Amino acid sequence: MKNTFGSSIAVTIFGESHGEEIGVVIDGLSPGIPVDREFINSQLALRRPAGKISTARQEQDEYRIVSGVFEGRTTGTPLCICIPNTQTRSKDYAATRALARPGHADFTANTKYHGFEDYRGGGHFSGRITAGLVAGGAIALTALREKGIVLGTHIARCGGVNDRIFGDLAADVAALQNMPFAVLDESAGVTMRECIEKAAADGDSVGGVLETAVLGMPEGVGEPWFDTLESLLAHALFSIPGIKGVQFGAGFGGADLRGSAYNDPFRMKDGKVITTTNHNGGINGGISNGMPIQFRCAVKPTPSIYKAQKTVDIHRKENADLQIEGRHDPAIIHRARVVVDSVTALVLCDALATHFGTDYFTSPLRTSCFAD
Repeated sequence: MKNTFGSSIAVTIFGESHGEEIGVVIDGLSPGIPVDREFINSQLALRRPAGKISTARQEQDEYRIVSGVFEGRTTGTPLCICIPNTQTRSKDYAATRALARPGHADFTANTKYHGFEDYRGGGHFSGRITAGLVAGGAIALTALREKGIVLGTHIARCGGVNDRIFGDLAADVAALQNMPFAVLDESAGVTMRECIEKAAADGDSVGGVLETAVLGMPEGVGEPWFDTLESLLAHALFSIPGIKGVQFGAGFGGADLRGSAYNDPFRMKDGKVITTTNHNGGINGGISNGMPIQFRCAVKPTPSIYKAQKTVDIHRKENADLQIEGRHDPAIIHRARVVVDSVTALVLCDALATHFGTDYFTSPLRTSCFAD
């Protein structure tokens, strides 16, 4: 089972939805990165359920940093964060253990792990595991911010309702920070919430599209071919439960343009090379070109719905009907937004450390506490 991603900075996730704890180990972080516990808490809060548009499972995510941090900064050794599961209701899954939930990993997990997998709440395949990514991602976001790199994600579309597109990127990204329901147009957000609540009332779910912008990324980061910046980001983003599509810049819409319209003209501005458009999303040849990195992620409707569904009994090998119970989200897009930010930050930190060296994020040397 492959649970580690990254080269210079490697991220490993562990745990199950109804296990004792979940968490993350990050190896390769530079020493001296500030670890802001209040910021970690605020990021975890953005991932938590919110009222009628989310599951009723309320985990407080009272995490423990058990290694890799001393006196409020990273030490450069492996950093481990553990988060307890305290609100499990495993009985909700016992009666339907053998019934493969459509859209979930129940069937494929059972096939791969020969029935030894933890099926409760989706086990290791649950979105609950993303809490560790968010906790670790908060440290990566802090490291990027120290280098003048900031990013933000908004709900571009949900339930068929569109938010406005990015305008003034710096202002929009700043406005999205700590926003519980991340939209740029407040009225669009109200309508999206209504769509989610209507789907919940119908026992159904909705999906949508997230749009991300990264500002301040230096040019020259990334590799050609198999380790392009797009491929690294896409690899990690597709690992987030529910992400079924990733496009950069103009994406599929750009396929209808002529080259003369799609190409981003280069110009000089204040001694710096820029492009007058950004159809390529800030990346050429797999390498950052210094312009904002922009991409979109398609988030599928939550597969856990309260409508009767056709399935199979994977133990008896026969057709069956399924009516789920328990606590489930009618939409995950508003919670997935902070996961996308976190994963993006972790990937960019790894790419930057690979390009500039593992001490890229190291704070200035402080006076030793040991006497000569």
